[in-house]
Parts: sequence; C-alpha cells; structure tokens
Amino acid sequence: MSLASLRQRLPVRLRQHWKPLTAGVVGVAVALTFFGDLTIRPYSTSSAAVTDEERLTQDITGSVDLFDDSVDHEISLSYTQERYDEMLDAYFADGEKEWMSADITIDGTTIEDVAVRLKGNSTLSSLVDDRSGSDTEGERAPGGIGGGMGGGEGGMPQPPEGMELPEGMEPPADGQMPEGGMPGGEDGGGFGGTGVSLTTAEPENLPLLVSFDENEPGRAYQGRTELSIRPASASSESSLNEAVALELTARSGQPTQDYAFTTYAVNDRPTTTRLVVENPDPQYADGLEGEGVLYKLLSTSSFEYQGDDQTEYTDDFKQVNLVGSQDLQPIVSFLRWLDGASDEEFADELDQWVDVESFARYLGTQEVIDNFDTISGPGKNAYLYYDLDTGLLSVVSWDLNLALGGMSGPGGMGGMMPGGGEGGGTSDDDAQGPPEGMEGGPGGAGGGGMGGMTSQNALVTRFEEDAGLAAKIDAAVDDLTAEWIDSGKAADLVDEVAARVPATDGVDQATIDADAESVRELVGGGTDESDAGSSGR
Repeated sequence: MSLASLRQRLPVRLRQHWKPLTAGVVGVAVALTFFGDLTIRPYSTSSAAVTDEERLTQDITGSVDLFDDSVDHEISLSYTQERYDEMLDAYFADGEKEWMSADITIDGTTIEDVAVRLKGNSTLSSLVDDRSGSDTEGERAPGGIGGGMGGGEGGMPQPPEGMELPEGMEPPADGQMPEGGMPGGEDGGGFGGTGVSLTTAEPENLPLLVSFDENEPGRAYQGRTELSIRPASASSESSLNEAVALELTARSGQPTQDYAFTTYAVNDRPTTTRLVVENPDPQYADGLEGEGVLYKLLSTSSFEYQGDDQTEYTDDFKQVNLVGSQDLQPIVSFLRWLDGASDEEFADELDQWVDVESFARYLGTQEVIDNFDTISGPGKNAYLYYDLDTGLLSVVSWDLNLALGGMSGPGGMGGMMPGGGEGGGTSDDDAQGPPEGMEGGPGGAGGGGMGGMTSQNALVTRFEEDAGLAAKIDAAVDDLTAEWIDSGKAADLVDEVAARVPATDGVDQATIDADAESVRELVGGGTDESDAGSSGR
C-alpha cells in the first residue's frame, strides 16, 4: 500500500491539522526528555470560581441576634446516644475528632442536622470515658497539651524534655493523673490542661464546635458557619474570665471574636451556663480590617521554615478564606526570611514582614491579661492575618479561656498579673514573679504567667530578645495597664459582664459572684465582703 493510500485512510480533520499535531507530540517528547526528573508542585494562583460570600446559599436569621448582650439567650443540643458513642469511640481510640449529627435550637430557632465535634487540646486532656461497657471505659483522653503528650490508660501528660516544673507541679511517681487533675490549685489545675475535670457522663460541659455547613454546604446561622461552645476554666465555672478578656481586647481596638452567655442544655440533662464564641470562618475573615488572608495556627505547628513546598505545612497552618485565589506563600516566604535573617537583619527588616506595632500590642495584651497559651503556647492559640494591601502579617488572638486566672496552679496563677495577685500597682516591686523553675516574660517565651510551660516560637523569642522591640512590648504593657487597671475600667467591666451571666442548674448565682470577685481582684478592683454578691441579675 502506497503512502498516499495510507494518508487517504486518515480522518479528514487529522489530515488537515497534521502539522500542529506533530509539533505538539515532538514538544511533549522534548519536555519529557529534558525535564522528566523534575517535580511539579501545583499551587493555587487563579481566581476562585466562587467567592466566600457566594458560598452562603442559606442564611438562617433566627429570632434575635445571638450576640446581642441586652437579651437572654438559650441553646439546646439534641442527638442520639449512638451518634455520641461513635464520636467518643473515635476520639478515645486514636484522638480523631469526628463529626456527629445533631439538632440545635438557638433562642427558639431549631436547625436540624448540624455537625458537632469535640474541640480543644489541653482542655480535653482531663476527659474521662465514664460510659459503662465501652472499650475505653475508665480511660483518659489520648493526648495532653497540644496533643501527643501521653494520656490514655489513666496516664497523665508529660512535660517536654528539658522542662523543669516548679515545686508542687511534678508528675506523680506512678505517672497516673490524680483525681481532680494536676496537683496545685484548688481545682487540680496545672500542666495537664485547664484544671477542669471532664467526663463523658456530663456532655453539657464538653467543649464543642458546631458547624452549620458541614452537613449542608452553603448554610449559615446569622452569617456564621461555625460556633464554638467554650469550656469552663479551673477558676471560673461561668467562663467570666474569658468573656472579660475578650471584651478588653475588643475595647482596645484589637481584632477578637463576638461572644454570648447562654443557658445551655444537652438532651434532657440539667441546664448549665456556657460561653458561646464565633469561630473564625471565611465571613469572619472578610470582616477584618482591610482585605487579606486568615490562617489558623494548628496545635501541631512548629512555626519553622520547612522548604518552599507548601504541602509540607499541612500540620502547621490552615487557610480560612480566599481558598483558590490565595495560598500559603506569604507564610512560607516569611518563615524563610525568619530562618535566615541575622539579628541585625531581623531588627532592621521585620517591619517589612510584620505589623510591628500591632504585634507588640498583642504580646503586651497577653501579658496584662495573664494568658500563657498564646501564639507560642502549647496550644499555639492564634490566627495570622496577611494584609494583601500592605503585605504585612499580624496576629488575631484566639482561645482566651486561660486568661485572667483561668489557669489554676500553685497558689493560683492569677497572682502573676501586673500589679500582683491583690491588684493595684504595676511596678517591678509590686509584680509577683513566676514560681521557681518557670521562666517569666511577656507573650510567648514568657507568655504571661505560665512562661516555663510554653513552646518556643522564633518570632516571639527574637522579638523579645531585641532590646528595641522588647521596649515596644513594655510600652504596650504600660499603656494597657494604665488604660484598664489603674483607671479602674477593667474592674467596672467585670461587674458589667457578670450582670449578663445567667444562673442555671449547673452554675448558680453564688458561683457567678465568686467568679466575678476573683477576676475583679486580678484587675485591681477587689471588694470588701460586704460588697460581695452585688453582681448578677
């Protein structure tokens, strides 16, 4: 058969376009020959097909604004025992926080088939499985602060290698968690978590994340796709300490989260008082100043440069918004610079990467509110916000339940507030230092009152070690101390917030009043016994 005859057998379109097709095949062959040993890493750089706003297709309005602090709020959760058991089995078996389906009623509006899961790390370290007949009956949660620190089989989390715990907080010789939590503090507070004892038999006390769109994409409640049902702390059953810390942060002009006190019930269990906080989602990110990308630090984050491959950072950061149009490159580029910058370059060039004034104020705030579980704490509790206009990173605080005395330890960690445990005065002579064996200092390496129990964060450590930058933290501390404590505004705020806390079966008015008095003492506004009990409804 001749070549011409073969050509006639080919389809017409192929005969007409054989030249570009041949060129394409040759091009592919050349590419494979010369570049076949290279790894191609796809990054998302194109515009998102659907914006964050367009992803919301059903916004449930409810009867009243959940975060309207002028009205009382009620939330109830209902689910089957089977679903509850499945969620707990997954967590106690391997630490997985799986979703379960539930119905939630918020201020009279019922939303069916929402997704609910356990939330937290150090908080859950005290959780005990009290379900009769379960495979893990009697066991403690698998993990401690930040996860992966022991636990399970009744064991207690162990401190990181090289860390010296202060007297009174050493682990028991048998490695078993004593009843009530770690030693030191009236409620067993200490290294093992918040000092609150949690049990599966009391689901109304468990910290939970509620998602409206996990089971039904596009659904939101009052513009929010997630809510966080917060845990109590060792020294504040009503979570008054966290609410005051959130309020102080907001009133100082720093980004924070909306919150509400609620009367809370699970199935037919007794009511209790719980703090509900908005969980940062794409809509939350879009509401921050400017236009930017929000990243959540994960509890497993090392905050270290691990190369330019963004897939190496899946255990470190989670992008919250603008997925599809932006990626992790700003974080990776910053960590690369941070890893290679000399001390001189760090001091001279940091303001090209980080909003320095904002970061100093963040660290100063954490010191004044006595919060150790910060961006450099064991839970890595923070979000990073990258401003697309300025190209600068800033920190958004998150998870303040250990602020203002929320971490119970030897003698009470609240005594480490500027001005000392009894409040008043801010000089070095008045301030009480940390216990022996625990390093102090603001923010992360010190991180408020529990510095010796924090994780290392290169940004925080280097910021504090530079004299000029450390002076900015000191200035922020002085400014906030004068604004909040010396002025008496923080003490007045405690009364204002306490008046919104509902008394319930689990948290009575006497408990609320006691919590208010404890927080008030920390901020320099303690009252005489004759004045006690004046807060609340």
